[in-house]
Amino acid sequence: MTDETILQVKGLRTYFNTDDGVVKAVDGVDFSLRKGETLGIVGESGSGKSVTNLSIMNLIPNPPGKIMGGEVIYHDTDLLKLSDKGIRAIRGNKISMIFQDPMTSLNPFLRISNQMIETIVLHQKLSKSEARAKAIEMLVLAGIPAAEKRIDQYPHQFSGGMRQRVMIAMALSCDPEILIADEPTSALDVTIQAQILDLMKELTSRLGTAVIIITHSLGVVAGMCDTICVMYAGRIVERGSVDIIFEKPMHPYTRGLIKSVPRLDRKNGARLYSIQGQPPNVIDLPDCCPFFPRCEHAMDICKTKYPLVHDDGNEHRVACWLYGREGK
Repeated sequence: MTDETILQVKGLRTYFNTDDGVVKAVDGVDFSLRKGETLGIVGESGSGKSVTNLSIMNLIPNPPGKIMGGEVIYHDTDLLKLSDKGIRAIRGNKISMIFQDPMTSLNPFLRISNQMIETIVLHQKLSKSEARAKAIEMLVLAGIPAAEKRIDQYPHQFSGGMRQRVMIAMALSCDPEILIADEPTSALDVTIQAQILDLMKELTSRLGTAVIIITHSLGVVAGMCDTICVMYAGRIVERGSVDIIFEKPMHPYTRGLIKSVPRLDRKNGARLYSIQGQPPNVIDLPDCCPFFPRCEHAMDICKTKYPLVHDDGNEHRVACWLYGREGK
């Protein structure tokens, strides 16, 4: 990892129009990604993790969704201002994405060879024979046995773990600078999860790829990430290095997530901690701290104003009135 920033997300807002009102799925998200860095975005279902990264790739279905504002700066280019042709030149080439379910991401009617070669020919300007050789090389790196034969098989002929390996090989086949992995192990059993995570870590380190991992598992980010962003109700409530977040979590929501993880050093029969209540409805959410109904430290100001972002040093930032001037 270097100090060179290759991606900056500033004030990103993505809303969805529904019959019940406007869903503010992403409501002012800011973060940056450095070259070679692995960034984890953590939060409960519905917190806005996946929508944030679909917005970066400009893959929000319109209607009902729309990117309402903000900037996504890749080097010196705002991806949100590119034409359809311009973003297609970036998507799958400079920035690739691994989706949550490999079975629905791969076309069941096309051989693996067709799906991989098409991408490589489009972005790398190679001949079909050269693209096929590159595809086989990537499948070998991804741990697919007998890759020369299996490349001509269909997705249903692969197990879940092998399909995910194919997705990783496909995503990395154009040597992207950034890889976005949306819950890359959620559909797999625990043993295969560990293998896939080790594979991603090895390949991205070898290729120098920066990674954004979307997950609800703190175990995944602890073993994979350099930096963590904790999301709640469409906003990032805490951001810092993985060591700082686990050693000194500041936001009550982050503390709750860490306390709810099973630990080997706890006594047998000890009750597992859980955060009380449910995530808020983000339709027409008032301008206050959305976590206050579930927070053990809620104050009057939490119910009337969204907290300012407090910087605790070492790039550790938290949005909580416990640390704001009026909250002390």
